[in-house]
Amino acid sequence: MRTIILTILAILVAGQCWADDKEELQKLLHYFIDNAASSAEAHQRFWADDLVYTSSAGKRFGKAKIMQGMETAGDEPITVNYAAEDIDIRLLGDTAVVAFKLVANDSVKGKKNYYLNTGTFVKRQGDWFVIAWQATQIPREGSQ
Repeated sequence: MRTIILTILAILVAGQCWADDKEELQKLLHYFIDNAASSAEAHQRFWADDLVYTSSAGKRFGKAKIMQGMETAGDEPITVNYAAEDIDIRLLGDTAVVAFKLVANDSVKGKKNYYLNTGTFVKRQGDWFVIAWQATQIPREGSQ
């Protein structure tokens, strides 16, 4: 009986940890998306130093190039805002796969672009970081 009770408690605790990790990952993703256009700090926090990023244009690079891009963006006006839809978080211990649809709304051009994004996160010293990212632009209807 004692073994059964301890097993049930262990399952409940593990389930709560997974729920906490999912919530933490969702908050991290939303924080990043809300601040990505203007905050180098958001990028510094989000991407792991050993990141492999594959862009929707088929270019592969790492965190250093992203951070360099944030430096050169300077005082350019921000005309695009972002949102995440259909977020799917799959936990695998200290690794997680996060997939979602990114909506990029350009207020100047008056158009929206959509991307399918998939990120692989690892938990290092209690914090989640992205180690791999894949972005794929969803073609506009009639552009194929």
